[in-house]
Amino acid sequence: MRYEVDLSEASKFARTPAYGIPVIRAAAACGPDGGTLGATNRFLTRDGSPWIPIAGEMHYSRIAAERWDTELAKMAAAGIDVVSTYVFWNHHEEREGEWDFSGNRNVRRFVELCARHGLHVIVRLGPFCHGEVRNGGLPDWLYGKSYEVRSLDAGFLDAVRGLYAHIAQQLRGLYFKDGGPIIAAQVDNEYMASSAPWEMTTGISREWVPSGHDGAGYLERLRDIAIEEGIDPPMFTCTGWQSPVPDNMLPLWGGYAYRPWLFYDGVGAEGMTEHPATDEYRYRRLHGSSTSDGFDPPYDPDSRPYACCEMGGGMFNSYDYRFVLPKRSVDAMANIKLGSGCDFLGYYMFHGGTNPKGAAGFLNEGQTPKRSYDFQAPLGEFGQVRESYRRLRTLHEFVKAFGPELAGMPVSLQDGQDRIDPSDSETLRYAVRSDGERGFVSIDNFQDHARVPSRHGEQIDVTTGTGERIRFTGIGLAEGENCILPFNMDLDGVRLVRANLQPVTVLRVPGRPFRTFVFLKPDGMDELTFHFEGDIQDVTVGKADFERFMVRDAAEIVCVTRALAGRMTVLDGGLAFVDDDNALLYEDGDGWTLESPRAENGIAAYPEGLLGSPRPVEPVSVYARLRRLHADRYEIALPAGMGRLFRDQRQVADVMLNIAYQGDIGWLFCGDVLIADNFCNGETWQVGLRDYADAIDAAGGKLTLVVTPLRRGVRVKVTSSMAARLEQSDACVADVTDVYATPVYHMPVGK
Repeated sequence: MRYEVDLSEASKFARTPAYGIPVIRAAAACGPDGGTLGATNRFLTRDGSPWIPIAGEMHYSRIAAERWDTELAKMAAAGIDVVSTYVFWNHHEEREGEWDFSGNRNVRRFVELCARHGLHVIVRLGPFCHGEVRNGGLPDWLYGKSYEVRSLDAGFLDAVRGLYAHIAQQLRGLYFKDGGPIIAAQVDNEYMASSAPWEMTTGISREWVPSGHDGAGYLERLRDIAIEEGIDPPMFTCTGWQSPVPDNMLPLWGGYAYRPWLFYDGVGAEGMTEHPATDEYRYRRLHGSSTSDGFDPPYDPDSRPYACCEMGGGMFNSYDYRFVLPKRSVDAMANIKLGSGCDFLGYYMFHGGTNPKGAAGFLNEGQTPKRSYDFQAPLGEFGQVRESYRRLRTLHEFVKAFGPELAGMPVSLQDGQDRIDPSDSETLRYAVRSDGERGFVSIDNFQDHARVPSRHGEQIDVTTGTGERIRFTGIGLAEGENCILPFNMDLDGVRLVRANLQPVTVLRVPGRPFRTFVFLKPDGMDELTFHFEGDIQDVTVGKADFERFMVRDAAEIVCVTRALAGRMTVLDGGLAFVDDDNALLYEDGDGWTLESPRAENGIAAYPEGLLGSPRPVEPVSVYARLRRLHADRYEIALPAGMGRLFRDQRQVADVMLNIAYQGDIGWLFCGDVLIADNFCNGETWQVGLRDYADAIDAAGGKLTLVVTPLRRGVRVKVTSSMAARLEQSDACVADVTDVYATPVYHMPVGK
């Protein structure tokens, strides 16, 4: 089918200069080295140049402090350059007046490690956070106070001042102006838009934390208190959806296509029994003087850049809504956001975690697992690397290489694109961002909760502001795939008119007079063709994993398949490729490290010799023996000396316990301590054992697995005056089909 889009309006827009906006606190936005941060109505700037930040959420208090360094290195290796993190009030002051910033709660140490890995930080201060934490992060003791929380009540603001004062004390000297990593602070979260249960009332009066009613004045007062107490970032942020937005804050947006809250307490919204397809996967205009229907922010959308902090990097499983997240949904949403005018990518979550146990009980929200907050994120609860991580790395390299060019480019849509019905599997979904003459075509072939089949034989005609027609032919995409295609791209003096491949990065290989342009072959593309200006012959590449060719003497082009790109790391002056989808190469501050479930691994480099081989490790065998104790209880026996294994075998980073089971809930105990839990959704449950190794040794290497049965044909009966409730069921399912352990190795890699 033929599609066409005209860029004449984009050409006019591009001639209108961006202007500065008052969300930047000038005195805090200049570092001691002369570096600066800025903000215009279209994009942020770093040292005066357009910058598209890539933020990923990671909660320090949900991850063992001993693992922060490695996990932050893996975040950076994914192309993340900003870490956002909540400061959950009830993780630090669970009991009134008793503060704890030690161990996994040491926010200062966490921020310092972010700086070690070159990561900026956004601190999400609360007081209300949510994050599926008990009371949204508010301590229980606030419930009995004489004031209303999330309000301008003087009593509540005094309590918030105490919170902010303690946070400020922890973060002193870590702001951008000090040479530190903190570039922003968020106050409250989803104010006047969202809430959380007061968990102490769950099951009885079922009360909820107030969502707020004091408008922008409340957020402005929180900002003022934060500054008064010494919190001093270059800018303050707030969430944008259904919330007030003060003039001096940067609103941050998001998008979730998988929504457990639609089935809260097992009752589907408006009686629905199945999750509907959402409109998250259609392109829209989210910035400019003319935005798409349905995007109606409480400010002029041309006056702020469209920025995100909560694009769904995954989603939690609630008790009443369990699903397996399609990992391709994550980079598809990033593609959609970029194509719709987003100039600040932010994922919630990028790294999963484990809820800490509180002094008086568990700190989870009641509808979620008590311990696990895996979130099916690109990096799992114990650092597992998932397909979404590998796909995002490639996209993030594109943003880093071409972001300064892409930032601020307006969106051009063919009429009707922003009104496509989510169930429409026929119409090609695409958008163009350009300056009217050159730019990028974003195409998506993923839709949540609906099947979009592979596409073939599509054509897109792009008419530039000067009337040039660029015809993309041979467009095809596999089911679930997405891509970004360039037009009128400058290859160091050679004009690439169009290509059916996605630009990834640009390399400067030492000793070569030309640069290397790396491209991705999208899965299912009909014709992998480069069309150049003038008398330069078109080049069509094949299906091989790795291909390269020269364009005259001006530039080298390297092409990789989607599969190979997932195993690729961009180095300074070259590329490295691991030989296993489950392996990850990352820089840890002291050199390169390879993480892999295999003891023997290979690395290929381009050019050859750019990187050495991983240091070999002695394979470790860890058994996990299963013994059924009762219908719903099992013993898992592990080798003696688990703690010694991690101390003596430094290259064993973790041991993953894999549990395949059927049932309702899985509970894993070490002695009388619940160390992990899982709402069964059909996937193998993984638990990293490193964090619990010493406790496992103290328990004689024994764990207890309890599987709450999945009951079928449940009936509730009242049979006597003494029995308020009796449940009967036709069948109970609680079965463990397999348990096994797999080591995770860390191997230094030489240069």
